[in-house]
Order: sequence, then structure tokens, then C-alpha cells
Amino acid sequence: MTDNVQGAIAQPVEREAAPAPNSRSGSMFRHLVPGSGRIISIAGLVIVLLAWELSVHWLDVPSYVLPSIEDVVRSLASGLLVSPTDRTGFYLPLWSTLSNTAIGYVIGTVLAIVLGSLMAEFRAVEKLLMPYAFALQSLPKVAIAPLIVIWCGFGDSSKIAMAALLTFFPVLVNTFAGIQSTESSKIDLMASLSASRLETYWNVKLPSAAPFIFAGLEMGIVYALLGTIVAEYLGAQQGIGVTIMQAEAVTDVPTVFAVLVILGFVGVGMHLAISAIKAKVIRW
Repeated sequence: MTDNVQGAIAQPVEREAAPAPNSRSGSMFRHLVPGSGRIISIAGLVIVLLAWELSVHWLDVPSYVLPSIEDVVRSLASGLLVSPTDRTGFYLPLWSTLSNTAIGYVIGTVLAIVLGSLMAEFRAVEKLLMPYAFALQSLPKVAIAPLIVIWCGFGDSSKIAMAALLTFFPVLVNTFAGIQSTESSKIDLMASLSASRLETYWNVKLPSAAPFIFAGLEMGIVYALLGTIVAEYLGAQQGIGVTIMQAEAVTDVPTVFAVLVILGFVGVGMHLAISAIKAKVIRW
């Protein structure tokens, strides 16, 4: 039955993906834009770095407000040019943060896709869960975080719970919206083939919702990292958030900036990883 369904819906999908008459000019434009975007990004980075250095050396901005780039690079080197097992480096705290972020992200994603699918498929489930989901999202997470730390303790459990909580809502909403936006013609086609509800969901609704779901996943991975760091601020024995607090306690501003630089690169890397998975999954 599944093979017949997939064969039956293949032609409509191909017709939708057919290139427009002016696709040649569009592809040339898209070919030029990435290079232009990189040039603009590099130019913006250079301008920011120049403004940073000029502010420090010419405007005499205090080092506790804005350290020099040289001091930040020195802090980066002292934290990265060490053994991965060295407790004075950045590797162990970063591993603790990223591992808990990944676990919480997976948990929040799975729960969100399952519940979002159920709400889209069953009206009663939507009426039951959607108000509570929006109520939970409207609460400030900084206010919820102390409760999570109290409930889950000061170990990894609280960090995983916070990462899962912040991942949950964007993926839930995008899954729900994506499934509900499935074209009615495709659903009618599945009904004419006597497909079951599960087959319709698996072969039509879930693929149609994939772009929406990945949009939620791209948002969720950043929120998961933020949730983990917030939990580390409130109470943790190890993590990149603990490293930031330790540096702040002794007014080691260059180390704080060094950690922020690392987190910036980590955020970009996570976004690129999700984008690569998206390109593999969504081929149309």
C-alpha cells in the first residue's frame, strides 16, 4: 500500500517543483548572492574589529568595560591551547554544556513533534493541550529556571530540562502549523486510494510539514543552548556558564569575551549542522 501511495503522489510533487520560465536568471542571481553575502559579512566583521580597537586605544575605554582584542586572543589561547582534559581550559566546560544541550534538544524535539502531530490530527487534543502550551510559553523562563533547579537538582538534570523546555515550544508550533498547512488535494488523493490515517500522515502530512519543522529546529537549537547556560548560572558544578561566572567574580573581562566568542562560533556551527541535515532530508 505504501509503495502505491508514494507512486501516486510522486507526479504532483514533481509538477510543483518544476522550474519557472525565468529560472535561469534566478539561478544566476542566487549564484551571485552567496559570494556577495560573504564579502558583506567579512567587511562587517572588519569594521566591528576596527571600531573595537579604536575604542580601546584612542577613546581610552577602560579594560573592564571593553578589553583589547589582544587580551581576548590571549585568553582564548590560554583556554584552548591546553590538553582537553585540563580543568583550567575551555574544553571540559564546553563539553558539559554541549552534551546537556544536545540531550535536552533531542528530548524537546521528540516531544514537540509527537504532541504537535497529535494536536494537528485530533481536534480534542488541540483544545486540551494548546492553551497550556501557550500559557507555558508566555511565562518568563528566567522565572521558571529556579523551580527547575529546585526540582531537578544542581546537576545535569536541570540543564537538560531547561534545554528541552526552550526547544519544545518553537518545534511544537511549527509542527502543528506545518501539518495543518498540507494541501487538501493531496489529502483527498490519499483518501481516494483508501490510505489509512497513519499512511496519510507519514507519506503526505509529515513531508509537507518538514520545512516548518526544520524552521522550528533551527530556532530550538539556539534556545536549547541558552536554556542550558541559564541553568548553569543558577546552579551547576561545571559548564561554560560556570566559567563565565567565575571570570566575572574576579573581573576577568577578557575571559568573558573569549567565552562569548566561543559560544558565537558554536551557535554558527549548530545552525550549519541543522541546515546540512535539512538539505539531506528536504530534497525537493
